[in-house]
Amino acid sequence: MFEHETIRFDKGTKRITHDQFNELSHYYGEKGLPYFNLCYNGIVFNEHVGVIQVGKTVIEVLPKADKVLDTPEEESKWRNVLIDMLRSVGSFDIKAPSSSSLKIKPNTILDLYFELFIKEVEYLLHNGLIKRYHKKEGNVTSLKGRILFAQHLQQNLIHQERFYVSHSTYDVEHQLHFILFKTIRLVKQLSTNGALQSRIGNLLLNFPEMPDIKVSESVFEKLELNRKTTSYKKSIEIARLILLQYHPDLSTGRNNVLALMFDMNKLWEQFVVVSLRKNKDSDITISAQTSKYFWKPTKGNPSAIRPDIVINKGKDDCIVLDTKWKNLNGNNPSPDDLRQIYVYHEYYNAKKVALVYPGSEFGELKGTFYSTSSNILTNKECSIIKLAIPSIARDHKSIVKTWQEDIKLKFDDWMNGRSLEVV
Repeated sequence: MFEHETIRFDKGTKRITHDQFNELSHYYGEKGLPYFNLCYNGIVFNEHVGVIQVGKTVIEVLPKADKVLDTPEEESKWRNVLIDMLRSVGSFDIKAPSSSSLKIKPNTILDLYFELFIKEVEYLLHNGLIKRYHKKEGNVTSLKGRILFAQHLQQNLIHQERFYVSHSTYDVEHQLHFILFKTIRLVKQLSTNGALQSRIGNLLLNFPEMPDIKVSESVFEKLELNRKTTSYKKSIEIARLILLQYHPDLSTGRNNVLALMFDMNKLWEQFVVVSLRKNKDSDITISAQTSKYFWKPTKGNPSAIRPDIVINKGKDDCIVLDTKWKNLNGNNPSPDDLRQIYVYHEYYNAKKVALVYPGSEFGELKGTFYSTSSNILTNKECSIIKLAIPSIARDHKSIVKTWQEDIKLKFDDWMNGRSLEVV
């Protein structure tokens, strides 16, 4: 599927079953979800992209920056674009030196996350799992630690060779490994990729058996990584993503739901920031989501404005960008978007501001704001910039790497007063 499309159980070339619709409706709940909305006999996706797995059925939602045809070629192109965009903003950072490339050709982003998790855990096993001290109590045959007399008398009246004690032990049985082991078992249950199943089986054989635990957001919030455990960071991040987004079907057990979805508006903003920061001049600073107060009530907290990107060159040259993942289709931006960028122009005393959209071709629509006191145009400039994805890659790079180079060059031209093509 592409973003903003509908999938139903009663019609369409791509369908979900009635049971899957019921499970997605249950998952949606009374409070709703940001990933999709319910419609008659189906669901409507929004600007979130990624994958939702219901039972063994995987629904992949791909981005759409222009009017694309629903063909296998377009699906493959946009899947690769999404994966490379996620890579560029750090969602697929790989810590293991041996994991510079993935072995399988993924059918979905879900496969990519599963394999990335497997590679990270394989790397941890290869280097040796870390050990930690922790408290342990139970029966032992040699006295160590302190005897817990109540339990000792209860369990060992006729076993004088045993002692019920509490003692410290140094081994691999601790919270980090509980989480990883639980995730390995869940990935084995969820994965539909045959190429990954044998590797998951090997992990289960080589990873020490760990007790099952209940996971929640608080479990991950309490985790503290130090210099010794920093290599666990990426595997724990993926484990958190998978475990917290997994919703088991308690009634039949056949239509468990896992959703790994990304807000395309946030991804687009991060992608533009990362592209602009590549090889930037030393006198330029690029900040994302910089807050500035603009209103204070007599009681309560002040309200802030937060533009997506603020570029400063020296002390006086300030440029503000606001990214929007939407297709203008030849239309002007919405009044709300223009009002928002006008406020940024005023409060940041910006030299230039721009709304940044994806598009079918690179270009700039120039514009200026009217005076607040008269119906006269000012010199306060506001541009509409479209950043087109290349049709082909250059210099043996991926399409997204080529796109990032184009974005950097086009913005250098725009910031230095060289006009882009008019759209």
